[in-house]
Amino acid sequence: MSDLPSPKEIEAARTDKGAWTRDQLAAWGVPWPPPKGWKDELTERWKAAHQDGTPPHRPAPADFAQETLDFG
Repeated sequence: MSDLPSPKEIEAARTDKGAWTRDQLAAWGVPWPPPKGWKDELTERWKAAHQDGTPPHRPAPADFAQETLDFG
């Protein structure tokens, strides 16, 4: 799991029916079917990773294209 979701991100990823897709859970490293307590486990891991107050590292999306500048 390269990037732990915040509790807000977990809630925002719910489908219209109030659940999460298999693909979304897999992206977070949660096995299928999701075990009891998976959401609390992710939340605790996220909190532990952010105890020092630094913002979480967010890697650029795969389709992100950065322009290169030549400062010569």
